[in-house]
Amino acid sequence: MKHLFKKITIISLTFCNLAFLNAQSNGFEVIKGIDLMENIYMYLDQYYVDEPKYGNLSKTAIDAMLRELDPYTVYYHESNMEDYLLMTTGHYGGIGSVIRKMDEFTYIIEPYEGKPAFNAGLRAGDKILEIDGRSMKGKASDEVSTSLKGSKGSAIEIKVERNNEIKTFNFTRDEIEVPIVPYYGMLDGSIGYISLSTFMKQTVTDEVAKAIKSLKEQGMKELIMDLRGNGGGFLNQAVSLVNLFVDEGITVVSTKGRIESEIFNYKTQTKPLYKEIPLVVLIDENSASASEIFAGTLQDLDRAVIIGQTSYGKGLVQRTYDLKYGSKLKLTVAKYYTNSGRCVQKLDYYNKEFGKKAAAVPDSLIKTFYTKNGRTVIDGRGIEPDVKTELKDMSNLTYMIMVNNLVFKFANDYYYKHPSIAPADQFHLTDEEYNTFRQMVLKDTFEYKTISEDILLELKNTAEKEGYFNEVKDLYDKMLPHLTPSKERDLDKFKEEILKLLEDEIVSRYYFQKGRTVYNLNGNEDILKAKEILKDKASYNKILGNK
Repeated sequence: MKHLFKKITIISLTFCNLAFLNAQSNGFEVIKGIDLMENIYMYLDQYYVDEPKYGNLSKTAIDAMLRELDPYTVYYHESNMEDYLLMTTGHYGGIGSVIRKMDEFTYIIEPYEGKPAFNAGLRAGDKILEIDGRSMKGKASDEVSTSLKGSKGSAIEIKVERNNEIKTFNFTRDEIEVPIVPYYGMLDGSIGYISLSTFMKQTVTDEVAKAIKSLKEQGMKELIMDLRGNGGGFLNQAVSLVNLFVDEGITVVSTKGRIESEIFNYKTQTKPLYKEIPLVVLIDENSASASEIFAGTLQDLDRAVIIGQTSYGKGLVQRTYDLKYGSKLKLTVAKYYTNSGRCVQKLDYYNKEFGKKAAAVPDSLIKTFYTKNGRTVIDGRGIEPDVKTELKDMSNLTYMIMVNNLVFKFANDYYYKHPSIAPADQFHLTDEEYNTFRQMVLKDTFEYKTISEDILLELKNTAEKEGYFNEVKDLYDKMLPHLTPSKERDLDKFKEEILKLLEDEIVSRYYFQKGRTVYNLNGNEDILKAKEILKDKASYNKILGNK
């Protein structure tokens, strides 16, 4: 033990000497922190009543330390390399399926078309009973997910329950990749549409360019790029994708960190292939990082109309470093700034209070910047769309229907009773089929409240305290029945909202993610607004400030 801590001390001193080489680091605080950790480990090892689980202690300590920085600085233990691969490359070894915990078991929610789970015969709705002989009852979904992952070519046995039958599937895992372009196609004759799900591969620009080329051959004259839900990825791919639409030599993004090597301007390197094509980019609150670089710079250059909701607001850049023992550290090294000079970072992690969540950058520190044509944009708030659309709030009844997995269960039953359905863009449930679902909901015992009822009851209590209630009692009695939850009433009132969710879920059983995308193109507010603006050249140019 004496020799062990002598070795630790040598390592610690070496670490500290390296820290001193960086003039920007606080040398004393680094030494102090390492010395304290060494002392604590020594006392735990020598005196703690039970033998500590050092691996768990180390990981917990590291994770807690990094959480005080930002959510993007992450330590990956050697046992979590599949998670690391998914987060940093967009692929991992596994079976290729979305899973979700319901009650005591985890279920197959959606197997990816053409991937091992689907090819082996697993289907949405399958209850996972065992993996490689180990019961999954009561296991957290993260633990089930870890059991499903593994290296390409490794064998796996999964026992499931389907329609009260027990089935066992034996197959091998494969490398699973998140599709870069889940769908592209033509809308309304001349408008092309591309759904871009991630920037997490070095082939993003190539795949988008390939999709555009195909759409051009089909007569495309205007383009919608859909980055809703795109959480980002490689910065260089955002730069090269911008280069498809803007001139050579233009600064797309700049990075600024504590060290000189992280201060860099990224410029377009080639002549654009599609400089003149009218362009709309769709974003939402889950469009982040590289998505914001792409959308933000095109906005700064007045090259595209941005439609949707304000983006996530991630203006931080990470790099990954190899550590000892096969582990890795993903570390925030810089902030990025779009063409106009703005940083979109929304949360201020540096000034947050210890142990508390980061707050948004205060309004007093928000700065104004200007696009190429002189339009006003701001920093510290993500990307604000040129044309904002509102997400409709889900009714409380619909929310409870989803929470209780009734849409999921109905879609499973529907799938096994109907060998085929109409194409995704033409599929609709009949009134009779909706009534079947209606009866299913009415038989379920879940209860729910409306916000309106809560507010009315609060108003009643306040009015009683202040002595005004008797004067408005008749009005209260008239209002209450209309605001009190009623499944029968609300199943009719919110029928269109519920139908949309049912049809979307059913379509995914037959046509998978691509089918969901095609189905949701119809009637989507963002898509409708994009088509409207692209068809009206005067409106398009006015928004961009073109003369």
